[in-house]
Amino acid sequence: MAKLTSIINIGKEMENKLHSIDICTAEELIQIGSKKSFSRLKIRHSNICLVHLYTLQGAIDNIKYSQLPSEVKSDLKIFNDSLKDSQIRSLF
Repeated sequence: MAKLTSIINIGKEMENKLHSIDICTAEELIQIGSKKSFSRLKIRHSNICLVHLYTLQGAIDNIKYSQLPSEVKSDLKIFNDSLKDSQIRSLF
């Protein structure tokens, strides 16, 4: 089981945030996915933004978040823009 900080884009601060939502390994992050992980983070931490979603997806795809393809960024932005508190809670 790989530590979160062993994968690209995940530093100590993001690792701590992911631990706060019970994601403790790279495998768990990959299994849960960027969107669900991001939604959980938004509930728990008020300072989570679109860049965090890009960071998570980049970590899962093993690329720097700045190198995500434009269609992936567009999909993630649409997802982020569509989130409302009630929608986030319904994901669980």
